[in-house]
Amino acid sequence: MSHLFAPLTIKSVTLRNRIGVSPMCQYSATNGVTNDWHFVHLGSRAVGGAGLVIAEATGVVPEGRITPGCTGIWSDRHAEAFARITHFVKQQGAVPGIQIAHAGRKASAALPWHGGNHLAAAAGGWPTVSASALAFGGGLDKVPHALTVAEIQQVQQHFVAAAKRALAAGFEWLELHSAHGYLSHQFLSPLSNARADSYGGSFDNRTRFLLETTTAVRAVWPDCLPLTVRLSCTDWVEGGWDIEQSVELVRQLKATGVDLIDCSSGGGVPDAKIPVGPGFQVPFAEQIRRDAGIATAAVGLITEAKQADDIIRAGRADLVLLAREELREPYWPAQAARMLGQPFPPPPQYARAW
Repeated sequence: MSHLFAPLTIKSVTLRNRIGVSPMCQYSATNGVTNDWHFVHLGSRAVGGAGLVIAEATGVVPEGRITPGCTGIWSDRHAEAFARITHFVKQQGAVPGIQIAHAGRKASAALPWHGGNHLAAAAGGWPTVSASALAFGGGLDKVPHALTVAEIQQVQQHFVAAAKRALAAGFEWLELHSAHGYLSHQFLSPLSNARADSYGGSFDNRTRFLLETTTAVRAVWPDCLPLTVRLSCTDWVEGGWDIEQSVELVRQLKATGVDLIDCSSGGGVPDAKIPVGPGFQVPFAEQIRRDAGIATAAVGLITEAKQADDIIRAGRADLVLLAREELREPYWPAQAARMLGQPFPPPPQYARAW
């Protein structure tokens, strides 16, 4: 039986345990380039014992960033800055991962501590794009440009180029962001996709953008390294994207070479009523794992050691990803090992205090 501190091997990559650091935006980059903040933020979680450390949603193009402070990987300069981080993360025994993304209609937003609303051009904002010319709503009220088919293909090639740079930067785990109302999710959900061409309407058409993108990325991302996708498994809104569609999509994603699904939810519309609570998204990871026959990661208010261990032992997911709890406590894996009676060798620099 697997448990929280059992290794997990996917392709040629072995995680030392089933604890991953979820991608968390830090809104602290300059022109998309990482700096000392990102080095310490990600590096300290590797020192703290996580098996996997995933860098935040990283824009494949400048206009794909959520905010002007978000990281990017649209040039070799970005890859070079990330390389320092991946080298250190690997030195500490963790696997470095990155989530590549395009925010679509939710791009061009102010930093959260500046309100998070759409930025005007005079304040550093830019035009947004999406599957359809439908605004997200609330403070994100820009009406996006509906991408043409040729523009869709350009975006997909930007994902391919980003995957190549991620590899050059030393990442060994690649996640495509298709959740939380960002561009790929905007194509999936009928709440944001009103297209009448081959990328809208039917399930097959709405899933076309993501399936084509994963196929193109898999062709350049080494087969020996994990390719994963983060999904919002439901919009939490009647008539929107739901778990049944997610299961069918994942079956097709698996056929394109995707190795694991990071199971989240929501974010597609501003008025969804989400029943937030401890482990509230774990059932999605469990169902997709069972019905689609693929490895899954569970995420969402997983905060306690026994809670995380129980998820793995019960076969509800293969991996747990922690976000806020890892922000509060970078050494959460060490504390969890102590609580669960599992061995946990500290970094030699800290051994005298362990």
